[in-house]
Amino acid sequence: MKKLTQNKTMRAALPAFLMAAVFAAAPAQAFVGQAATPSAAQGAAAAPAKGTASTKLDRADRKVLEDLGEANLAEIAAAKLALEKSQNAQVRAYAQRMIDEHGKAHAELRALAQAKGFELPAEPAVRHRAKSKMMEALSGDIFDRTYIKQSGRRDHRTTHEKLKDNLDKIKDPDVKALAVKMRPIVEQHLIAADEMIAKTARGAAGTAGTPGNDTSTATGNQPIPNKK
Repeated sequence: MKKLTQNKTMRAALPAFLMAAVFAAAPAQAFVGQAATPSAAQGAAAAPAKGTASTKLDRADRKVLEDLGEANLAEIAAAKLALEKSQNAQVRAYAQRMIDEHGKAHAELRALAQAKGFELPAEPAVRHRAKSKMMEALSGDIFDRTYIKQSGRRDHRTTHEKLKDNLDKIKDPDVKALAVKMRPIVEQHLIAADEMIAKTARGAAGTAGTPGNDTSTATGNQPIPNKK
C-alpha cells in the first residue's frame, strides 16, 4: 500500500518536473539567439561606408580622374554637336570616332571611380560649355575648322600634357594603369586632328605642308604654337 502511494505521488510530480525543465532551458536558448545578433551587427559595422574609399586616393590621383572625366564628357558633347552641324564626311567620321572611343574610355573611368568611391563630374567644365555655346553659332567650313582645331587638337593636346605631367605623381596603381592606357589613345586623337588640319591647309594653299603647321584659328584669334 505504501509503495502504491509513492508511485502515485511520483506520477503526480512528473508533469511539474517536466515543465520546470522546459522553463529552465528557455533562458539558455534565448541567450544563444541574442548572442548571434551582436555578431551580425558588428560585421555590418566593420563594412566600409559607401564613399569612404575616396579618402584613400591621393590628391593627384583624384585630379587625374576628374580631368579625364571632364575631357571625356567635353569630347563627346563636341562630337555630338559636330554630327548635328557638319556636312563634311571626314569631320563626321572623326566626331563619331570621338563618341565611340571617349564613350568607351569614360565607361572604364566610371567603373574605376565607383570602385574607389570617387564621384566623377556630371558635365563638362565651364570652359568647355562656353566653347560649345560659341560653336553652336557657327556653321559650314567655319564650324568644321573650329571643331577640329579646338576639340580635336587643342583639347586633346591639353589632356595629353596633363597625363604626361601627372603620370609620375599618381600613387594608386589602378589609376596609374588607366592613365597609361588612356595616354596613347589621346595622342592618336591628337595626331588624327593634326593630319586633318594639315590636309585642309594643303588644299587651301595648294602646297605641301607638315602635320600641325596650320596654327591659325577659324575665329581670327592669334595662332597658338603647336607644342610637341
